[in-house]
Amino acid sequence: MIPKNYLEKVYASILAMNAGIRLGAPVEPPEWTSEMIQDVFGEIKDYVKVYDVFSADDDANGPIFFIRALLDHARNRQLEPQDVAKTWLNYLREGLGMVWWGGDQISTEHTVYLNLKKGIQAPRSGSIELNGEILAEQIGGQIFIDSFGLIFPNNPVKAAQYAEIAASVSHDRNGIYGARFIAACIALAFTKETVLEILLEALEQIPAESTYAKVVRAVIDFHKLHPDDFRACRDFLEDEWGYDKFTGVCHIIPNAGVCILALLYGEGNVSRTIEIATMCGWDTDCNAGTVGSIVGALSGLDGIASNYRKPINDAIVASSVSGYLNNVDLPTFAKQIALLGYREAREEPPPRLVESYKEKEIYFDFTLPGSTHGFCTSYPFKTFLRNSGNKGFSTNGSLEIIVFRMYEGDISTVFYRTFYRRNLFMDEKYSPTFAPTAYSGQTVSMKVKVERLHGKAIVLTPYVRTTSDKKIIKTKDPIIVNSIWQTIEFTVPNTKGDLIEEVGLMIHSDSSRTERAFGKIFLDEFRIYGKPSYEIDFKKQVVEFKCVTPFSHHRGKWTLEEDAMKMESNEGAFCFTGHYFMEDAIIEANIKPIKGNSHGILFRSSGIEQYYFAGFDSENKVILGSRDFGATLLAEADYRWKHGELYRLKLKAMDNNLSFYINDELLLTVQDDTFQHGMWGFYAFEGGECTYTDIKIN
Repeated sequence: MIPKNYLEKVYASILAMNAGIRLGAPVEPPEWTSEMIQDVFGEIKDYVKVYDVFSADDDANGPIFFIRALLDHARNRQLEPQDVAKTWLNYLREGLGMVWWGGDQISTEHTVYLNLKKGIQAPRSGSIELNGEILAEQIGGQIFIDSFGLIFPNNPVKAAQYAEIAASVSHDRNGIYGARFIAACIALAFTKETVLEILLEALEQIPAESTYAKVVRAVIDFHKLHPDDFRACRDFLEDEWGYDKFTGVCHIIPNAGVCILALLYGEGNVSRTIEIATMCGWDTDCNAGTVGSIVGALSGLDGIASNYRKPINDAIVASSVSGYLNNVDLPTFAKQIALLGYREAREEPPPRLVESYKEKEIYFDFTLPGSTHGFCTSYPFKTFLRNSGNKGFSTNGSLEIIVFRMYEGDISTVFYRTFYRRNLFMDEKYSPTFAPTAYSGQTVSMKVKVERLHGKAIVLTPYVRTTSDKKIIKTKDPIIVNSIWQTIEFTVPNTKGDLIEEVGLMIHSDSSRTERAFGKIFLDEFRIYGKPSYEIDFKKQVVEFKCVTPFSHHRGKWTLEEDAMKMESNEGAFCFTGHYFMEDAIIEANIKPIKGNSHGILFRSSGIEQYYFAGFDSENKVILGSRDFGATLLAEADYRWKHGELYRLKLKAMDNNLSFYINDELLLTVQDDTFQHGMWGFYAFEGGECTYTDIKIN
């Protein structure tokens, strides 16, 4: 049975996991020993580094994207290892993002990715027989599987089973036992009362004679004798279970010991648990994130301290091939996980949960306690944001914007960030890339009401901000909203080839200095939906995170030359962008093939291994085909084309009807229903050299 507070506990687990990752990441490098951490930071009680935006690493990328095996493949049947392997191949860009690309035979995930590319299927891809014991027992098996524990609340058997299936793609033996154990712990945390209960019952899901089970019991036994000194336990782990005894880059066993230590000495307190995991050193972000998932589900939202929750602000960025999906809203992700939990349990989800999750659009309803959905303010001195808790349009909860002593000349913006730029990040960890979550032609809608407490009226002006020149475009005339709920709605204007990085409200008042405006704005049911219609002007784009905005590149060298994007590669090269759920579309671009015989447009792509494609193929031919972990030719025609000449390619996808044009001449048309929606981009199956200009999407 799914517990009554299921969604909130899923949300709490996700928040605590991300708090742990964010806390531990700065001291993850091996130079940070536990002694060094203590010397520099002492008793950690808060984040050790302040991030404007925290770039997710493999600890967060894995739980977000490997769960898509259940969304893309195993929708009506048991999950299989190859489902997860396909998810790796579809969402991981080679050499960039998602996981640590530390080298073949050094990094487990890098090695396994190369195995999968060679056609080696899971679970052999992650086996000791193929990769050796050191690689197969690195830590990744237990840091990617949090979502499988969340999907099976209070069902440790099923959680462990699915975690093993997922982990077997890349790990073996203790690497898999760690996955089973941690997933079981997360599942048990929904209904158990103490950490010790969770650990002892989770042990039933792994072999008693395994090294993993032995380190768990050893830490439990040490804690019984020394319940007040976690540092003594850390010394014990160093002596008996340290990195010198389990070689490789990051073995699972010493870090499993730290996780058990942190859970026991943290006594179910989220803050103390992730702090201890961080102070112990070794793989700090992995360990703090892992224990955060467990105690988050155990303690619930009330157990997450504000100093750890508030900086997250419900938003993280990921590093998959889909720039659209990389803009992650944590309440929406929690709802996605919860709906999968009901699906796998074969139970009907609550109607309100179904209504509040709209997969194909941006939709925020602020119903989860404390949720802010990533909204920001440019002027926190005058506009303070929080969840209202009890004042929503149709349910409890909305974004409450407290306007504090605003007078004529003060302007604050409150906005949802639809696109991220490099300047917001402290580092380039895991190379996140982005496609906007708002486009020209779409509709923005929100419910708003104002409680004016003092001074003149509070005035709202809807706007979008472009990213190349940071220009604010007002989308409606200023609005005075009264004390009843009103709908503000507008169409995102044509930004003439620029990208949109903010959608929000400008807030101001005509109050004088002596009667400054004070009041509250309530914002609810924020939506971005509808069909995009936009252009990409490469004079307004930049190269950031090794990619030309707004694309995610998979192999090849991609650069900007005046008003063009240029590709050069000695092997097949690809790029992807756009709304992940775009359906019917007309995609147009000028393409100049310079070298190589295979250039064109890809569309309705869910990732690197699933899409349609249309373009030049060999001398004097054009083709239209599909790729679904292997290419299928759907149509071809003779067409004389030459290297060095500019061609206008147009792809029209309407329902199941696919048509391909060059210079407005219809060359190919087919009917196919393999893919219904997805990203778009460019391909060069054989590599070569090509330029792209004058892109239009409708």
